[in-house]
Amino acid sequence: MDLKTMEFSVSDGIATITLDRPDAANALDLRMSQDLLAVASHCDASPAIRAVILTGKGKMFSAGGDVTGFAAAGEGVSEMMRNMTGFLHSAIARFMRMNAPLICAVNGTAAGAGLSMALMGDIVLAAASAKFTMAYTKIGVSPDGSSSFTLPRIVGMARAKEMILLNPVYTAQEALDKGLVTAVLPDEQVMARAMEIATQLASGPTLAYGEVKRLLADSFSNSLETQMELETRAIAGLSAYTRDAKEGFQAFAEKRKPRFEGR
Repeated sequence: MDLKTMEFSVSDGIATITLDRPDAANALDLRMSQDLLAVASHCDASPAIRAVILTGKGKMFSAGGDVTGFAAAGEGVSEMMRNMTGFLHSAIARFMRMNAPLICAVNGTAAGAGLSMALMGDIVLAAASAKFTMAYTKIGVSPDGSSSFTLPRIVGMARAKEMILLNPVYTAQEALDKGLVTAVLPDEQVMARAMEIATQLASGPTLAYGEVKRLLADSFSNSLETQMELETRAIAGLSAYTRDAKEGFQAFAEKRKPRFEGR
């Protein structure tokens, strides 16, 4: 992949994506949106990738959209926004529905689209120094990056409106208290912990993880009966067609730890 705005590597089944515009606070521009879709599509398509870490280089995770670029676009800003969000939203859909779990290692401030990207993580680890804010309405726009979908599901509608309309800035601990992140760690320990979790997940039943992610993503949109039918199809399909399920059954019967292959 010809990436210009991020670093990408894979080792032992773990993909690491590092946003790499530190001099611009890892702000999202058109090229970063395109690069994000490229790596998301690769992670989604590759069975060898069994866990993914997303983090940022420098002091910030991401300050959100490249507002300076928006101002410079002048009358072309609407078309720029349509293109950017098209790539960004396609990337987020792949991250949220792919088999491999996504760990967001929020190394610093996550604002606007940066917070939206952090919220797509299956596990979200925050550095103690990190700050979290929506910030969209501070520049006269509305949210993107799936945050109008994820935020009410995480914090409830009243808190989501407060965050979007009033733009409070939360500390990492406040973000943890409100359910926005999974854990808060000392700054220097965030990536090490992310790698520990990724290593654990990369040795797990990858296809089952994917079904879990997709079931949860749709759970607020479906009726009870529809959701249970999807559960039936998922568990029956995994049981019939995956080596991991057969290994899990056998290991349970033999009272040993299963050895999952992600197949």
